[in-house]
Amino acid sequence: MALIIHCWRRLAASGRRPAAAITPLLSPSTSRFYYTPPYLLKVGIPDFLNSVGNGVEAHAAKLETEIGDFNKLLVTRTLRLKKLGIPCKHRKLILKYIHKYRMGLWKP
Repeated sequence: MALIIHCWRRLAASGRRPAAAITPLLSPSTSRFYYTPPYLLKVGIPDFLNSVGNGVEAHAAKLETEIGDFNKLLVTRTLRLKKLGIPCKHRKLILKYIHKYRMGLWKP
């Protein structure tokens, strides 16, 4: 904490504004780009469920006929999966991996 106060005092004594000293650090050229777009892979519903595993792939045909394409599966809610007759454990797994895929944390 004392180091931060010391740095602020040096900036004030030099006559420069603190915001002007920080601005070059926030410029886009010096910052790192960590975000990757989550929808890079073209994946089908059966491929996605096979990579999730734990018996979820048994529902691939049902989800393929009822939901259709993978982008609709990414926005499907738990109530719709429940109405399709998917057990609770499998719904949790599907929704967990859908969320991870949307955030870019997991790829099938």
